Amino acid sequence: MNLEYFIAKRVESSTNYKNSVSAPIIKIATAAISIGIIVMLIAIATGVGLQKKIKEKVSAFNGHISVSLFDRNNSITTVKPISSIQDFYPDFTAVPYVSHIQAVATKGGMIRTATDFEGIILKGVGSDYDWKYLQGFLIEGKQPDVSQEETSYDILVSDDIAARLQLKVGDQAPTYFMKANGQEPIARFFTVSGIYDSGLEEYDSKFIIGDIRNIQRINKWEADQIGKFEIFIDDFEQLNKVGREIQRNTPSELNATTIEQELPAIFQWLALLDGNIFGIIGIILIVGIINMITALLVLILDRTNMIGVLKSLGASNWTVRKIFLYNAMNLVLKGLLIGNVIGLGLIGVQYYFSPLRLDPQSYHVTEMPVYISLWHVTALNLGTFLVCLIALIIPTIIASKISPVKAMRFE
Repeated sequence: MNLEYFIAKRVESSTNYKNSVSAPIIKIATAAISIGIIVMLIAIATGVGLQKKIKEKVSAFNGHISVSLFDRNNSITTVKPISSIQDFYPDFTAVPYVSHIQAVATKGGMIRTATDFEGIILKGVGSDYDWKYLQGFLIEGKQPDVSQEETSYDILVSDDIAARLQLKVGDQAPTYFMKANGQEPIARFFTVSGIYDSGLEEYDSKFIIGDIRNIQRINKWEADQIGKFEIFIDDFEQLNKVGREIQRNTPSELNATTIEQELPAIFQWLALLDGNIFGIIGIILIVGIINMITALLVLILDRTNMIGVLKSLGASNWTVRKIFLYNAMNLVLKGLLIGNVIGLGLIGVQYYFSPLRLDPQSYHVTEMPVYISLWHVTALNLGTFLVCLIALIIPTIIASKISPVKAMRFE
């Protein structure tokens, strides 16, 4: 039998303990641990969830890594084409983690309706395009079918463009593309087959998606000429490593650029969220430790007579310290349990019902995304427990230094 644990449990279950001066303070300390773990769980779930969701969205439009000519001049639209006849296409087997590669091209134009006009960028895609990345953004209609032998004139437009031009699924969208040397624009009469909403204003405000063969014909390209390759990988954590490997395994005239390099502002903003998460966790831990130390000191003060009796019976300093450590850690575990149940419950409510909404212009998403893994929960609980345990060793030293004679006379 563990004597120290037995005494700690008897102290906790005794009527005098529950009615003592230290009881409400201990309840407050336990509540502080519960509230702290709730806040930390929510901070991790919302911070990681927002990062994950935005990364998924920007990658859906750009791929994780782009391979294009060096002289694109950072233009959104394709300036010079490259050949799709490459050793790495359509299967990039030389580099691990590559899951898919697709050929695309872009061209600037203008949609002109009877009442209004809007500048757009047509993103041309082919039969190799993986629509699963955009499927979650589709809110009406269907994506263009670009797998047929005939060129498709269907396009996918954003809800922003559709609202400004009053377009609906099935409507015609006359689109004009400028030619060099001031020649007459080339007209294409597209049909709106679907409407998407990504929540990313940078893309929703300008991009429409259609058949790449329209761009090839307008630019008088050959059938094997495209704008760039978009490459998707299995593990985002390997992004920079895979990007370097792709650069080494592509021709010298081509440049491999990761999504972080193409959109540094977005990813720098996402990196700041890590600092916010760690800052919140640090502050909450400090507050929780202070509360637990205060509660333990009050408990020691309340149990001074008991300490004197134990020491007069031959209990060692370490025995006395262990009794109070067991008592304190039991309170920490109780606080962690309550906090986890409530915290994970709130995260589950947001995940399934999304009551919290966000401004897409500021956060690039319409609802607060949440994501938390078993590793996050385990690491947070274990870390909190260990930090509290280490911090609570200090006040137990005070208990072990109490003189038996003075303790037994203490009132």
